[in-house]
Amino acid sequence: MAPRRTFPPELLVRAQGPGAGIRAAIFDVDGVLTDGGIYVGPEGESLKVFNVQDGQGLKLLIKGGIVPIVITGRDSAAVRRRVTDLGLPHASFGVEDKLAVASDWLARLGVGWDELAVIGDDWPDLPLFERAGFACAPPDAHVEARARVHHVTQAAGGRGAAREFCDLLLMAAGRYATLLESVLTTLDAR
Repeated sequence: MAPRRTFPPELLVRAQGPGAGIRAAIFDVDGVLTDGGIYVGPEGESLKVFNVQDGQGLKLLIKGGIVPIVITGRDSAAVRRRVTDLGLPHASFGVEDKLAVASDWLARLGVGWDELAVIGDDWPDLPLFERAGFACAPPDAHVEARARVHHVTQAAGGRGAAREFCDLLLMAAGRYATLLESVLTTLDAR
Protein backbone atom coordinates (compact mmCIF):
# COMPACT_ATOMS: atom_id res chain seq x y z
CA MET A 1 0.00 0.00 0.00
CA ALA A 2 1.40 3.39 -1.00
CA PRO A 3 1.77 6.10 1.67
CA ARG A 4 -1.08 8.59 1.83
CA ARG A 5 1.15 11.37 3.19
CA THR A 6 2.57 13.54 0.43
CA PHE A 7 4.73 16.62 0.15
CA PRO A 8 5.57 18.69 -2.95
CA PRO A 9 8.66 17.32 -4.76
CA GLU A 10 10.56 20.61 -4.44
CA LEU A 11 10.00 20.56 -0.65
CA LEU A 12 11.26 16.97 -0.43
CA VAL A 13 14.42 17.95 -2.30
CA ARG A 14 14.95 20.95 0.02
CA ALA A 15 14.35 18.77 3.12
CA GLN A 16 17.19 16.48 2.05
CA GLY A 17 19.57 19.25 3.04
CA PRO A 18 22.34 20.71 0.89
CA GLY A 19 24.91 18.02 1.70
CA ALA A 20 24.87 14.26 2.11
CA GLY A 21 21.46 14.25 3.78
CA ILE A 22 19.91 15.08 7.13
CA ARG A 23 21.40 13.03 9.99
CA ALA A 24 20.05 14.90 13.04
CA ALA A 25 17.12 17.14 13.91
CA ILE A 26 16.76 19.68 16.71
CA PHE A 27 13.37 20.21 18.33
CA ASP A 28 12.35 23.15 20.47
CA VAL A 29 9.71 22.28 23.08
CA ASP A 30 7.43 25.22 23.92
CA GLY A 31 5.56 26.18 20.77
CA VAL A 32 6.73 23.09 18.85
CA LEU A 33 6.21 19.96 20.97
CA THR A 34 3.58 21.89 22.96
CA ASP A 35 1.16 24.64 22.03
CA GLY A 36 3.35 27.13 23.89
CA GLY A 37 1.03 27.34 26.87
CA ILE A 38 2.48 26.92 30.33
CA TYR A 39 0.01 25.76 32.95
CA VAL A 40 1.03 26.35 36.56
CA GLY A 41 -0.49 24.02 39.15
CA PRO A 42 -1.35 24.88 42.77
CA GLU A 43 2.08 23.74 43.97
CA GLY A 44 3.81 25.88 41.34
CA GLU A 45 4.55 22.94 39.06
CA SER A 46 4.61 23.49 35.33
CA LEU A 47 2.14 21.40 33.36
CA LYS A 48 2.30 20.92 29.60
CA VAL A 49 0.22 19.12 27.00
CA PHE A 50 2.06 16.98 24.45
CA ASN A 51 0.71 15.46 21.24
CA VAL A 52 1.07 11.66 21.02
CA GLN A 53 1.49 11.77 17.24
CA ASP A 54 4.45 14.12 17.68
CA GLY A 55 5.95 11.58 20.07
CA GLN A 56 5.43 8.78 17.56
CA GLY A 57 7.15 10.92 14.92
CA LEU A 58 10.21 11.29 17.16
CA LYS A 59 10.35 7.52 17.68
CA LEU A 60 10.04 6.95 13.92
CA LEU A 61 12.85 9.42 13.31
CA ILE A 62 15.13 7.27 15.47
CA LYS A 63 14.07 4.12 13.59
CA GLY A 64 14.75 5.98 10.34
CA GLY A 65 18.32 6.78 11.34
CA ILE A 66 17.88 10.50 12.08
CA VAL A 67 18.96 11.55 15.58
CA PRO A 68 16.44 13.77 17.41
CA ILE A 69 17.92 16.37 19.76
CA VAL A 70 15.72 18.36 22.15
CA ILE A 71 17.01 21.81 23.08
CA THR A 72 14.67 23.92 25.18
CA GLY A 73 14.96 27.24 26.93
CA ARG A 74 12.87 26.08 29.86
CA ASP A 75 13.46 23.26 32.28
CA SER A 76 10.56 21.43 33.88
CA ALA A 77 9.74 18.03 35.28
CA ALA A 78 7.03 17.66 32.62
CA VAL A 79 9.47 18.10 29.74
CA ARG A 80 12.08 15.85 31.33
CA ARG A 81 9.43 13.16 31.84
CA ARG A 82 8.27 13.37 28.23
CA VAL A 83 11.84 13.17 26.90
CA THR A 84 12.50 10.14 29.12
CA ASP A 85 9.23 8.45 28.16
CA LEU A 86 10.13 8.82 24.47
CA GLY A 87 13.61 7.42 25.03
CA LEU A 88 15.41 10.50 23.72
CA PRO A 89 19.01 10.45 24.99
CA HIS A 90 20.05 13.77 23.43
CA ALA A 91 18.39 16.65 25.29
CA SER A 92 19.41 19.92 26.90
CA PHE A 93 17.12 21.85 29.27
CA GLY A 94 17.11 25.45 30.51
CA VAL A 95 19.30 26.58 27.63
CA GLU A 96 19.98 30.29 27.15
CA ASP A 97 22.36 29.99 24.17
CA LYS A 98 20.90 27.40 21.82
CA LEU A 99 23.64 27.95 19.25
CA ALA A 100 26.41 26.99 21.69
CA VAL A 101 24.52 23.92 22.92
CA ALA A 102 23.62 22.84 19.38
CA SER A 103 27.26 23.22 18.31
CA ASP A 104 28.30 20.99 21.20
CA TRP A 105 25.73 18.31 20.31
CA LEU A 106 26.79 18.36 16.65
CA ALA A 107 30.45 17.99 17.58
CA ARG A 108 29.68 15.07 19.91
CA LEU A 109 27.57 13.34 17.26
CA GLY A 110 29.92 14.10 14.36
CA VAL A 111 27.17 15.91 12.43
CA GLY A 112 27.71 19.00 10.28
CA TRP A 113 25.35 21.97 10.15
CA ASP A 114 24.37 21.02 6.59
CA GLU A 115 23.27 17.59 7.93
CA LEU A 116 21.00 19.19 10.54
CA ALA A 117 17.30 20.03 10.41
CA VAL A 118 15.71 22.33 13.00
CA ILE A 119 12.16 23.11 14.04
CA GLY A 120 11.56 26.09 16.33
CA ASP A 121 9.15 28.94 16.86
CA ASP A 122 10.80 32.05 18.27
CA TRP A 123 13.85 34.30 18.43
CA PRO A 124 16.12 31.90 20.39
CA ASP A 125 15.87 29.51 17.42
CA LEU A 126 16.92 32.05 14.77
CA PRO A 127 20.70 31.36 14.94
CA LEU A 128 19.97 27.66 14.37
CA PHE A 129 17.75 28.43 11.37
CA GLU A 130 20.55 30.45 9.79
CA ARG A 131 23.02 27.54 9.97
CA ALA A 132 20.94 24.38 9.56
CA GLY A 133 20.65 22.50 6.30
CA PHE A 134 16.86 22.61 6.67
CA ALA A 135 14.76 24.82 8.96
CA CYS A 136 11.08 24.62 9.78
CA ALA A 137 8.53 26.42 11.98
CA PRO A 138 4.86 25.93 12.87
CA PRO A 139 2.34 28.42 11.43
CA ASP A 140 1.78 29.93 14.88
CA ALA A 141 5.50 30.69 15.31
CA HIS A 142 6.67 34.28 15.70
CA VAL A 143 6.74 36.19 12.41
CA GLU A 144 10.55 36.52 12.51
CA ALA A 145 10.88 32.75 12.85
CA ARG A 146 8.47 32.03 9.99
CA ALA A 147 10.37 34.47 7.77
CA ARG A 148 13.67 32.62 8.24
CA VAL A 149 12.76 28.99 7.61
CA HIS A 150 12.59 26.83 4.51
CA HIS A 151 9.14 25.50 5.39
CA VAL A 152 6.18 26.38 7.61
CA THR A 153 4.17 23.34 8.66
CA GLN A 154 0.44 23.12 8.16
CA ALA A 155 -0.05 21.76 11.69
CA ALA A 156 0.31 24.09 14.67
CA GLY A 157 2.79 23.76 17.50
CA GLY A 158 1.75 21.01 19.90
CA ARG A 159 -0.87 19.88 17.41
CA GLY A 160 1.15 17.81 14.96
CA ALA A 161 3.82 20.24 13.72
CA ALA A 162 6.63 18.01 15.01
CA ARG A 163 5.08 14.91 13.44
CA GLU A 164 4.72 16.68 10.10
CA PHE A 165 8.39 17.72 10.33
CA CYS A 166 9.42 14.12 11.14
CA ASP A 167 7.33 12.71 8.30
CA LEU A 168 8.84 15.24 5.90
CA LEU A 169 12.40 14.37 6.92
CA LEU A 170 11.74 10.63 6.67
CA MET A 171 10.08 10.98 3.29
CA ALA A 172 12.90 13.19 1.97
CA ALA A 173 15.41 10.57 3.17
CA GLY A 174 13.48 7.82 1.39
CA ARG A 175 12.69 5.97 4.64
CA TYR A 176 9.03 6.81 5.25
CA ALA A 177 7.52 4.13 2.98
CA THR A 178 9.79 1.42 4.41
CA LEU A 179 8.83 2.30 7.98
CA LEU A 180 5.14 2.33 7.05
CA GLU A 181 5.45 -1.01 5.27
CA SER A 182 7.16 -2.57 8.28
CA VAL A 183 4.23 -1.58 10.51
CA LEU A 184 1.67 -2.86 7.98
CA THR A 185 3.56 -6.14 7.62
CA THR A 186 3.64 -6.57 11.40
CA LEU A 187 -0.09 -5.89 11.60
CA ASP A 188 -0.79 -8.43 8.86
CA ALA A 189 1.18 -11.09 10.71
CA ARG A 190 -1.19 -11.01 13.68
